[in-house]
Amino acid sequence: MASSLSYVEFVMEQLGGAGVITCRRMFGEYGLYCDGKYFACVCGDRLLVKITPAGKALLPDCPRGVPYEGGGEMLLPDAEDRETLTELARVTCAALPEKKPRKKAAKKE
Repeated sequence: MASSLSYVEFVMEQLGGAGVITCRRMFGEYGLYCDGKYFACVCGDRLLVKITPAGKALLPDCPRGVPYEGGGEMLLPDAEDRETLTELARVTCAALPEKKPRKKAAKKE
C-alpha cells in the first residue's frame, strides 16, 4: 500500500526541528533525508527510522518493523511525539556515516 503524500508531509513537519527535512520518492514510497543524509522512510503510511546504537539507547522499547518484504528491520517510532521524533532524527543522523562525494565521470577523448 503506497503512502499518502499528506502523511509524508505531516511526518516531515514533525521532524522539522532536526534539520532540513526532504523526501524523495522511492519505489512507490518515500525516503526521508535530514540535511541531505538518508535516515528514514515512510512505507504504508508508517514512519521507519534506521537503527543505530544511539537510536536504540534513546528508545530502547521502540517497536520495530520492516519497510517492505525483504527489507531490513527499522525503528517504528510514534510520529505524533514531535520532541522525541526530533531527538531520534538528530542522534540517528549523527551516528550515520557522512555522505560520500560522487566520483566525476572520466572524460572521453
